[in-house]
Amino acid sequence: MHVLGRYDRVDLPELGLYNIHAKVDTGAYTCCLHCQKAEVIDGRLEFILLDEEHPEFTGMKFVFRDFEKKDIKNSFGEVEKRFVIVTTIKIFEEEITAEFSLSNRGSLKFPILIGRKILRDRFLIDVKKKNLSYKEKRRLKRMQKRKTL
Repeated sequence: MHVLGRYDRVDLPELGLYNIHAKVDTGAYTCCLHCQKAEVIDGRLEFILLDEEHPEFTGMKFVFRDFEKKDIKNSFGEVEKRFVIVTTIKIFEEEITAEFSLSNRGSLKFPILIGRKILRDRFLIDVKKKNLSYKEKRRLKRMQKRKTL
C-alpha cells in the first residue's frame, strides 16, 4: 500500500491534465474538480476546467453525456447540488476510476480534492509528507532516461 502526503500532483489522463495539484482530504467523501462554469445543453454536460489564472488552463470545453446531479455536502456542512462525472485519476502509476463533483474551487489553493472514497484500502495518509507520488513519478522517469542513454 502506498503512502500519500497531505497533497500531491496527479494526472487526469482522460481530461488531458497532468501533474495537477491535488489536496488529500480524508474529511471529504468524494473527489472534487475545479470548474468555473458547467451547464447542460441538449442533454449533455458542458464545462471548462480550471480558470485562466491556472498554469494548466487550456480553455478546452469538455462534454459528457453520462453525468449525474447529486446533493454534496460542502466543507461548511451545507448541501449543494453539483454535477458529478466519472473519469480516471492516476496516482503512483495506478489508474483509478472515480467520481468527481464539479465545483468552483477558484478561491482555493488546490484545483482537485481527493476524497476518502478512492483513498480507502489503497493509500495510507501521512500528513507530514507531500508530493510522494509525484516524486516517485519523477524518479522513475530519470531511471528510464538513464536506461535509454
